[in-house]
Amino acid sequence: MRKQIVQNSKIIIVDDQQANVELLRQILQHHGFIGLHGFTDPRRFLQLFSEIDPDLVLLDLRMPHVDGLSLLKQLRSRVPQDAYLPFMILTADLSDRSKKEALALGAKDFLTKPFDQLEVVLRSYNLLETRFLHVELQNHNRTLEQKVRERTRELEETRVEILRRLALAAEFRDDLTGQHTQRVGHLSGLLAREIGLPEPEVELIREAAPLHDLGKIGISDNILLKQGKLTPEEYEIIKSHTEIGAKILSGDRFPLLRLAEQIALYHHERWDGTGYKGLKGDNIPLPARIVTITDVFDVLTHARPYKVSQSVEQALEEIRGQSGRHFDPNLAETFVKMFESADLQNLLEVVHSETGERLTTNALTESLT
Repeated sequence: MRKQIVQNSKIIIVDDQQANVELLRQILQHHGFIGLHGFTDPRRFLQLFSEIDPDLVLLDLRMPHVDGLSLLKQLRSRVPQDAYLPFMILTADLSDRSKKEALALGAKDFLTKPFDQLEVVLRSYNLLETRFLHVELQNHNRTLEQKVRERTRELEETRVEILRRLALAAEFRDDLTGQHTQRVGHLSGLLAREIGLPEPEVELIREAAPLHDLGKIGISDNILLKQGKLTPEEYEIIKSHTEIGAKILSGDRFPLLRLAEQIALYHHERWDGTGYKGLKGDNIPLPARIVTITDVFDVLTHARPYKVSQSVEQALEEIRGQSGRHFDPNLAETFVKMFESADLQNLLEVVHSETGERLTTNALTESLT
């Protein structure tokens, strides 16, 4: 390590006496140090300090124009608090006051004039050794932190992927294609962006929305796939899928899963307060209000074992008709306008993202005019 320190260290020498600068340079060069930068005008120090990015500074305490203590004060804001950048003070002033003031400003050691060659080398090397060990430790810690972040991200992705697959397993039970959850996620993201939510929130909603019906995994097929009218008791069981889904998703600090829990619990609330839990208006979380619209729209436009599909135009008319009752009126209006003015081909690919007949852009345009 000694050879690495001697060859790779960058040292700045600042002294208003050229003879002192040259003497220190010769001493250090004689012992193998290469990266030496010396100058006598302290007014150039701050600029050169930024350009050189030194590992050690040998700084004269008493200089004209700007003294060493003033330079130390100016550098305090430029050196990160977690960095170890040693300053060794060059001085013939050994008063306690000067030492204490220099140490308070970040000085690590002192060299007394006239200089002792061996002392110059040993003190310089000791400070540089500490500096290099500190940098090595910081780099090691950054590497560990990066590995922890990567591992944490992998674990979070794995956890979410497991939940997605659970949601898909639940969805296959009453959606033969298993694409409903993904379409709801995509449409929810588009609607969230359309109302001006920040992109990170848009992405969270897009990722969380597909988990809205995760609780269906706990509902019996006899009830979930029943083609006739549900009894009051069966309807109560169907309603419980919101709480089942929220329970599966609860207890996690990961923002995506917290949002998914909220959506799962409240996506069957109605704007007028007649939903599953009776929440009304703005008391219903916004992400859940978004998914309420996209979920209903997708269910209307796709066949299920117990129902036939409606056209896009019929589904949009239903959204309009239920605005202010089932749906947030502002969201309903934005959703309809999104189909009327957005990239229709892109929306069609989302709405009909399964095998079977797909409407063309012209067909949808004609149906909306």
